[in-house]
Parts: sequence; structure tokens; C-alpha cells
Amino acid sequence: MQHVSPVREPLVTGGKTYHDVTQDVCRQVEAAPNVRWMAALSVALVLLGVFFYSVYRTLWYGIGEWGLNKTVGWAWDITNFVWWVGIGHAGTLISAVLLLFRQKWRTSINRAAEAMTIFAVICAAMFPVLHMGRPWLAYWVFPFQNTFGSLWVNFNSPLLWDVFAISTYFTVSLVFWYTGLVPDFATIRDRAKGPIAKVAYSLLSMGWKGSAKHWSRYETVSLILAGVSTPLVLSVHTIVSMDFATSVVPGWHTTIFPPYFVAGAIFSGFAMVLTLMLITRVVFKLEDYITIEHIALMNKIMMVTGSIVGVAYITEFFIAWYSQVEFEQYAFINRATGPYWWAYWSMMTCNVITPQLVWIRRVRYSIPLTFILSIIVNIGMWFERFVIIVTSLHRDYLPSSWVMFSPTIIDIGIYVGTIGLFFTLFLLFAKFFPVINMAEVKSVLKYTVDNGPTYTGHDPHHAPTTHQPSTHGVPASAPVNYDKHD
Repeated sequence: MQHVSPVREPLVTGGKTYHDVTQDVCRQVEAAPNVRWMAALSVALVLLGVFFYSVYRTLWYGIGEWGLNKTVGWAWDITNFVWWVGIGHAGTLISAVLLLFRQKWRTSINRAAEAMTIFAVICAAMFPVLHMGRPWLAYWVFPFQNTFGSLWVNFNSPLLWDVFAISTYFTVSLVFWYTGLVPDFATIRDRAKGPIAKVAYSLLSMGWKGSAKHWSRYETVSLILAGVSTPLVLSVHTIVSMDFATSVVPGWHTTIFPPYFVAGAIFSGFAMVLTLMLITRVVFKLEDYITIEHIALMNKIMMVTGSIVGVAYITEFFIAWYSQVEFEQYAFINRATGPYWWAYWSMMTCNVITPQLVWIRRVRYSIPLTFILSIIVNIGMWFERFVIIVTSLHRDYLPSSWVMFSPTIIDIGIYVGTIGLFFTLFLLFAKFFPVINMAEVKSVLKYTVDNGPTYTGHDPHHAPTTHQPSTHGVPASAPVNYDKHD
């Protein structure tokens, strides 16, 4: 009896050639906008209109339009800020860390994940700026020579560390994303028929010719940026967590916050990547590039980080009990059994219990269940931030100042509006930029096997065979000019 065991599932299915990759990825860029894309953009623009109206009300009437009060001074704005920063984490992880570890499965999903990072950080930046009350003076947070007096930023404040961490994260992610786009812009430039498109993509491609020197520099810059980006995966949300951990508020003042926040950020980030990738693969017919194996691998990472977050929740309760500090103990008991118990148990259900379903192979490889699970995780991670912030503030040391927080319509409008901003930017990106990195997908085609290398066990001279796509006469080891030859 013969036993055929594939070494690994193919990264690209359908027996694609270099030319097929170019055709499939460029199709949505070159074609006229379809009805589904226009409908999705219309919904996103409506939500974006809600955002602009809510921001107008906030700027004109002040942050008294929000539901903040004297006790709960941080609420939806900081909850949404931390949530959006967390969503931006997966892009850098997929692009930088997996590149350094030579994980070839990143190639089909890294482009959209990087774009998601940039758009999520833009959405996140809206909240602290609006919370300033006078956002036109937002530049005061940067430590430049001030000509208006002796005002200087407080370098001891973790809020200032946020400014440095997030601005650095955004800048490096933007450069990393754009660098990866340059070879693909050149491919679209050489295929462009209209004069506007040809000029636009010529400028964006920065004179890329696909020579050996260009490919060498591309690889060098990618590795350098990956090396710079990798510490940012850990540092950005670590510093965001210190906004809370350096305070003396019960429920915040804990050393577990940095690793706990980082794991939660990767958890929510991968959930959003899954949401976007599952939609993208269907809308743009990219099932051969974003395969079920990609989805299963992302599910595994989401399950691991979700388990870390669950351990962190349990550890918080244990340390509160072990410390024998009654204020700490009350903060956590109040979370689970107080007026906001529904938010706490929503968080536990979505973030701890539901992701354990990924242990089941049928769930891990199911597209509808994965999509539902990714939505549930992002809901749960929003509730996590809400629980940490609001339940720790609404009951402080003085019972006379205990108060409930209720969001206003403007609170809700700004949050919903940033979702509209995010999807408006992502839909425009998906239409006018190649949503999959053609150059990197082509680099892994020679490793792609439709049925897997096989060994029957009967013929000692039989070696595992692989199906390699046509390279149009180009040696596998040579740098390939993907611009005009496919």
C-alpha cells in the first residue's frame, strides 16, 4: 500500500506562472471599478461623513460633547486609540518578523497587512489629538525649540513616549510598505495604457528597471527596515501600556501590562488581517494566492496570542488576591460583578473562550467560521480596552465620586467614523495599488507544489519531484525583471 505525504501545502495553487501572477494581481488595478467596490466605498464614505460631522461638533463645542465626566476622564477616546494601535500591530509582525525568519507564507498577505497598519495608525492618531481640546496646537507635543515661552514637553511622561513610539512606528511602516510597492508599480507602469496612469505609476516606481543592482538594493533595504521594524512590534504597545502601568490607579498599576498589551495587540491585529484578507480574496478572486493554508496559519497565531491574553487575565486576578491590597482586589471584583459585568464577560467570552475553537481543525480551515471568529475577537478586544479604562476609573477611592459613564452620540459617531475612514483608505488602496506583492509571490513560485513532493517508499531511486512554473527561460537563481517580460 502506497502512502503519499506532502511536505507542505502549496503557497500558490492553480499551477500559476509568472505571467498569471501579473495578470491576476493587476486585474483590479487596470479594470474599471466594479459595482461591489463602488457599493462598499459608498458605505465607507457615509461613515466618513459621520466622522467629519462628529469632529466638527467636537471642535466647535468642545469635548463636553463627549460623555467624559470628572471621574471618568478617559473613556471611549482612549479605548478606541488603544484598539486602533493594536490593530496596526499585525502588519509589521507579518512583514518584518516573518521576513527575518524567512517565512515564505507571508508573501501573499504582507502587502495588505502593511497597508492596514498605516491606516489603523492614522485612525488611532485622531483620538489623542481630538482629546487635547485644542488640536490646532497638537504640534506642541514634539520637543522642538519653543518660541512662545518656556513651555517644554515632559520627557518623564509616558504620554510623550507614545508620541515618539507611534510616530516612529508609522514612519518606518510607511517606508517599508512603499519600498515593497516599487517593483510592482514598475510592472503596472509598463502595462499602463492611459497617459495619466503611465505618468502616475512612473513617478511612483522611481525609475525602477529590474536590474540586478536594483534587486540587490531592494533586498538590502528590506532586510534593514525589517531589522528596524522588529523592535517596534514590542516597543509600541509596551509604551502604550505604560500610559496605564505608571499610574497609581488600582487595576492599572501592574508590571504585566507590557507583555499582555503586546500579545493582545498581535491578537487583534491578526483578527483584522483575517477579516480583510477573507473579503479581499473573494472580491478580487485571489483564492489561489490567499489560500486556506494562509488562513489556517494566521488562525494558529491568533489562537496562541489569545491564549496568552487569557493567561494574563487570570494572572491579574491572582496577583490582586496575592497582594492582599483591598483596593486592587475590589477593582477586579468590581470588573467581574459590578455594574459593567456585561462588558467584562463579553471580553472573556470573545477573547478567551471563543478562540479555543481554533484547536479544532474543521474550524481552523473553515472560511465562514474564521470570518465570524475574526469579528468576534475584534469586538472582544475593544471590550478589553473599555473594561481596563472605564471600570478602573468609575469607582475610585472616594465613594462620593463614583459615577457611571455613558457615551454620547458624538462619542459613537467619532468611533464609527474612524471605521469609515479606515475602510475608505483600504478600499482606495485595494483599487489603485496591487493588493498582493507580485514580486515576492513570484519569488516563491519555484517552491510551490500542486500536490506536494511525494515518495512512495518502493523505489529507492525515486526522488521527490516538484512542479515548477515556467520562468520564460530565466534561471531560477537570477534576478528576474518582472516589468515587461510577463
